[in-house]
Amino acid sequence: MRKLLYLTLSMALIAVLTTYAMWAADRPVGHYLSDLRINLAVDQGVPADRGNLLGIQPELFPTDYQSPERLHRKLAAYLQKAKNQGLLNEKTIVVLPEHVGTWLMVSGEKDELYQATTLKEAMNWLAVSNPLKFVRALISAQGGNRLDDAHLRMKAKAMAKDYQALFGGLAKEFHVTLVAGSIVLPEPSVIDGTLKIGHGALYNSSVVFGRDGLPIGQPQRQIHSVFAEKDGIKANGEHSLNAFDTPAGRLGVLIGRDSWYPENYRKLDDQSVQLVAVPAFVAGRGTWDQPWRGFRGSSTPVSVNLKPGELSEGQAWQRLTLTTQAPASQATAGVSVFLRGQFWDQGSSGQSFISSNGQQFINANAHGARLLNLWL
Repeated sequence: MRKLLYLTLSMALIAVLTTYAMWAADRPVGHYLSDLRINLAVDQGVPADRGNLLGIQPELFPTDYQSPERLHRKLAAYLQKAKNQGLLNEKTIVVLPEHVGTWLMVSGEKDELYQATTLKEAMNWLAVSNPLKFVRALISAQGGNRLDDAHLRMKAKAMAKDYQALFGGLAKEFHVTLVAGSIVLPEPSVIDGTLKIGHGALYNSSVVFGRDGLPIGQPQRQIHSVFAEKDGIKANGEHSLNAFDTPAGRLGVLIGRDSWYPENYRKLDDQSVQLVAVPAFVAGRGTWDQPWRGFRGSSTPVSVNLKPGELSEGQAWQRLTLTTQAPASQATAGVSVFLRGQFWDQGSSGQSFISSNGQQFINANAHGARLLNLWL
């Protein structure tokens, strides 16, 4: 009798595990509708032979990331609209927002994840649908929040591959230099023209792709990460900033809050950087108009006189971005591009803007996806 009970329980357990494995492996692709429209919100300067800076502020949602092909379709539609309006040429530098690559972590998942109502629920589906990957990532997780670290780390190899194929492919397809926003990966580096991951800490990094679709130099890691203490995304301890040679001139990339620090502009000046790209992200739907909360987690630079609460988040971003504001920055032009959209219960805000000749140009009344163009 005991043997029969053990046999019955074993068979039931095998059946449950088999059913779970089949469920976890099933990845049906649901019906997909997405708004591919984009408007030209800012267009400054006169076309010449020096090229242009083109910021793309997309409006993205979880279903846009259900596959790299879907995300390609949306971003390619934006670029095609720019091409149709005469905004793309061999010297064009296209800039995408911060974390546009990070959400590749939810690519190829089950419908339950995309239909979740909260980010926490979506991350639970991510873990349950990929049990082995999640357990391995949790074992090697670092930082104070091991769950968040594991969620970001568990599909890092596939994310890096998709990121290069997608954004490098767009750069080659449209023959432009492309600043591919940013992506969170463990110890990212470019080896023999391929983006690779390591086994160490997570870094929020940006890769610049040339017109041939290949990375230019090494990934630019974020120096001042707002998530460094809470979520384990490391700050770039080396405090190094790269200069990228492009057909339009030497380019520097300041990710998010890195654009708030005067010392970073001095470092770019020392490398004769002429153009500055700022991929950025502001969480929360109304945050842009709410009181600024200061530098949070790092000391305020001596030369910065702003205090938390005395101006809005948006005003602080515009005031602290020093691109083209001599003598703080010798760069001739720059663009700050924010990620917009809704990821479950996590909204976003931020109004992209252009910096030129000591002035900033912004169209706060525009809605939806936007193009911001500056002729150099």
